[in-house]
Amino acid sequence: MTLFEKLKNMMKNDEKKEKSTISQANNGKKLKIGYIHLSGCTGDLMSFTENYDELADLLGAVDIVYGQTLVDCWEMPKMDIVLIEGSVCLEDEHSIRELKEAREKSGLLVSLGSCACTGGFTVYAKGGQRAQPQHSSFVALQRLVKVDMAIPGCPPSPQIIKKIILAAVANDMDYLAPFMKFTENQDTCGCDLQKRIINQSICIGCGACAAACPTRAMTMKDGRPSFNCDRCVKCGLCYYQCTRSWWPIDQIKKEMGLE
Repeated sequence: MTLFEKLKNMMKNDEKKEKSTISQANNGKKLKIGYIHLSGCTGDLMSFTENYDELADLLGAVDIVYGQTLVDCWEMPKMDIVLIEGSVCLEDEHSIRELKEAREKSGLLVSLGSCACTGGFTVYAKGGQRAQPQHSSFVALQRLVKVDMAIPGCPPSPQIIKKIILAAVANDMDYLAPFMKFTENQDTCGCDLQKRIINQSICIGCGACAAACPTRAMTMKDGRPSFNCDRCVKCGLCYYQCTRSWWPIDQIKKEMGLE
C-alpha cells in the first residue's frame, strides 16, 4: 500500500468518527436554538456554514426556532440556546430590546465572535472614519445582559463552532467550561495583553498569542511577544490563548502580601 493510500484511509476513518459522533449526539431530544445578528459583519455565521459536508448533519442535530434570515418566525419563542453575533449599538433601541428579550427567553445566551464577546473593533470606532463615518456607540453583550458562554474569534473557526454545538447537544460540560470562563474577561485586545502580562514579566514566551493572532499584530521576536497596535482588530484571541492570562494574579498578590 502506498503512502497516499494510507493517508486516504486515515482520512476516511476520521470522517466516519465525526459522523458517528454527530449521530450519537442527535439521539436525544433536539435543542431549540436561536440566532440573532446585531452589529457585526456576518462573518461568524459564514464561518459556521464552512463546515460544508457536515453542515446538514449539524443542522439535523438541533432545531433552529428563531433567526432573522433562517426561520420564518416574527415572535421570539423560548429557546434552550441563543447565539448572538455582533456588538450592541446603544443608539439602536430595537437591538437593545431584542437582546434583553433573548436573555429572558433563553436558557443559555452565547456571545458568538469577538464583536459580541468584547465589542471588537466597533468599540474603538469613534466616528468620522472612512470605515465608521457615523458617530455611534457600541458595547459587548455582557455590558447589558448576563452572558453564559463566549466564543471568541474574528471570526471563530468553523471547527470550534461545530464542536461547541455538539458538546452542547451531548451536554459535555467539561468541554464547555472554558468558554463559560471566557465571559469573565471583557478587555482582551493586544494592548491589554501587553499591559497586564508582557510588561509585568509574567509572559513565558510560549508564542500562543502570536500563533492565535489572525492579523499578525502579535509576533514573536527573540522569544518575546512584539505587538503592533496598528494591525490589531481587537479580536482578543491573543489574550484568550495566553496561559498566563488565566492566572489568579490578584489572589497570588494577596497571598504573597503584595497588596
